[in-house]
Amino acid sequence: MKIDKRFLLMGMATMAFASYQLHGQSDSDEKRSRRKPPSIDQLFKDLDADEDGKLSRKEVKGPLTKHFDTVDLNEDGYLTREELEKAPKPERKGPPNRNG
Repeated sequence: MKIDKRFLLMGMATMAFASYQLHGQSDSDEKRSRRKPPSIDQLFKDLDADEDGKLSRKEVKGPLTKHFDTVDLNEDGYLTREELEKAPKPERKGPPNRNG
């Protein structure tokens, strides 16, 4: 049985293209999931270094540092879970929603 080289090359090219498409899709899904803001539980897990149930100005990182005073409702220098729950949600940056 003789296999045509063109047929073999076409099959290999198709498999390579399909593999590339699947890999590209998983990358974009991964990037999309990283854009979501962390949950309050995740913030405390990642940032509460002294595990006192509050986030001090020294412990916070990222955009929260810029908005610390706005979120610190009682102005005690710490962010609690309750204050974070009441905090205004950040505006979503990215392409406009084309579904509606």
